[in-house]
Amino acid sequence: MTWLVIGLGNPGPGYAAHRHNVGAMVVTELARRAGEGFTSARGMRAEVVETRIGTAGIGVVAPGATKLVLARSRTYMNESGIPVGKLAHFHQVIPHHVVAVHDELDIDLGAIRLKLGGSDNGHNGLKSIRAHLGTGDFHRVRVGISRPPGRQDPADYVLSNFAKSERTELALTVDRAADAVEALVVEGLAAAQNRFHGS
Repeated sequence: MTWLVIGLGNPGPGYAAHRHNVGAMVVTELARRAGEGFTSARGMRAEVVETRIGTAGIGVVAPGATKLVLARSRTYMNESGIPVGKLAHFHQVIPHHVVAVHDELDIDLGAIRLKLGGSDNGHNGLKSIRAHLGTGDFHRVRVGISRPPGRQDPADYVLSNFAKSERTELALTVDRAADAVEALVVEGLAAAQNRFHGS
């Protein structure tokens, strides 16, 4: 049984600190915890880390540990499904074991929400994954970035950097979202929701 966790975002240093890239930030944190660096996966349009996860933690080879593939897309957000489809096929990952970590405008910065399936809520990365997997029945770890202030266009807002005043909260949010991914894979969706939806 293998799990695939992909952090959604746009590739390249120019996008790295954008609100839209918070999913990629979370997966980068998971790779750091595992003690692994990303490598380019040939033909997959993604950078990946292959590791293990279990009750002893991430990156720990122990009895009962599950294979975990962490990925950052090398496509733009609206083509996120391409690497997901390729990686899921290559590693024989069923849709229920795919986790997309992504930004969510309708959730306050600092809040994390987890779900299986459901609406894509206008998120182009999720739409693309649904198209390439042939189903929407994959897990989502939704990382709150809050709505834009005033009349700012949401499309411009997600492609902007976090404000200086938000960066401490952002660091805590990325850390908690990484915790939520670990809990989802190791303990299951219901247990993870109980832990992270109340805070």
